[in-house]
Amino acid sequence: MGESHVTTQEDRTAATPSPVAGGTAVSGSTRAITVSRMSTRLSLRSLRSPRRPRLWFEILLIAVSYWLYSLVRNAVPEQKAAALRNADWIWSLEHTMGLAFEEAVNRAVNSVTWLIVSMNYYYATLHFIVTIGVLIWLFRRHPGRYAAARLALFATTAVALLGYYVFPLAPPRLMNGSGFIDTVLLHQTWGSMASGNFKHMSNQYAAMPSMHIGWSLWCGLTICALASAPWARILGALYPVATLIVIVATANHFWLDAVGGMACLAFGVSVSYAWYGALPHRLAKRVQHPGAGRPRVLRLRRTTAPEPGAEPGAPAGAVAPDVREPSPPGR
Repeated sequence: MGESHVTTQEDRTAATPSPVAGGTAVSGSTRAITVSRMSTRLSLRSLRSPRRPRLWFEILLIAVSYWLYSLVRNAVPEQKAAALRNADWIWSLEHTMGLAFEEAVNRAVNSVTWLIVSMNYYYATLHFIVTIGVLIWLFRRHPGRYAAARLALFATTAVALLGYYVFPLAPPRLMNGSGFIDTVLLHQTWGSMASGNFKHMSNQYAAMPSMHIGWSLWCGLTICALASAPWARILGALYPVATLIVIVATANHFWLDAVGGMACLAFGVSVSYAWYGALPHRLAKRVQHPGAGRPRVLRLRRTTAPEPGAEPGAPAGAVAPDVREPSPPGR
C-alpha cells in the first residue's frame, strides 16, 4: 500500500494564509499605488500652474525663439514655381468668390503718397514693436497670465512654419503679369524685408499664413480682454483691422493669407488652453506666493487602532486619510 500522510493542525495552520497578513499586504500595495498616483498628479499640476516669469529667461527665450523661427522660415525652399502657381490659384479663387479686391486697394492707396509710405513703415516696424510691447505689459502687469499668453503666441508662430513649408505662396506684388504695385520699391522705403536690399535676407515666398495678422490679432485680443482703459481696448480692436488693410494695400498678402493667420492663432490658443486648462485672461492676474493657496496634501496612513474621535465601528488597521496643511514657506 502507498504511504499514508497525516495532516496535522500545524500543517493546516501554516498552509492557511492569515487574513490579517494578507490584508496588510494588500493595503500596503494599494497605499503605495495611491500615493504614487497622487504624487504624479500633484507634480503635473505644479508643472502646469502659472509661475512668476523671470526677466532674463524670457528675454533669452524670445530671442532664441525668434532666431530659430527666422532660421527655419528662411531655410524652407523658396520653390518659386510652386509659389507662383499657388498665387495664381489663390487669385483665381478670390475672383470666383467675388472678393478679389486687393489690386484695387493697392492702387488706390498708392495714389496717396504719404499714406502708402506710412503703411510701408507700419508693415516693417509695428509688427515687432507692438508684439514686444504687449509681452512686456503682460510681464509687468499680468504675470499670472503671461506664460499662457506667451504659449499661445509661440504655438501660433510654430504652426505657421508648417504652412510655409507645405504651401509656398508668392505675395501679390511678385505675381507674374499682375497689376499689383510693389510700394516699397516704388517709393524706396524700408517697408518690407522681402524687397529692395533686404530681399535676400528673407524667404519671399512664405506669404501663407500671414503672421502680421496672427500676431496683431493676438495683441488685439489680449489688450481687449485685459486692458482696463476703454481707449486701450478700442485701439486693441482696431490694431488687427488696420494691419489687414496695410498688408493688402502694400501688396504683401492676399486677404486669404489673413485667414490662414487667424487659423494659426486658433491653434495656438487651443494649445495654451489644453495645457493651462483656461484661456489666458481667465487665469489669476498675479502669481500666488509659493506655499499660499496650495491644495492640501492627502497622505494615507495605516492605523493599528481606531483613532481618537473616529466613527464607531471603524476597523483596526484601516487606511485613513491624513490631511496635512502645507508647511509655510521657508520651513
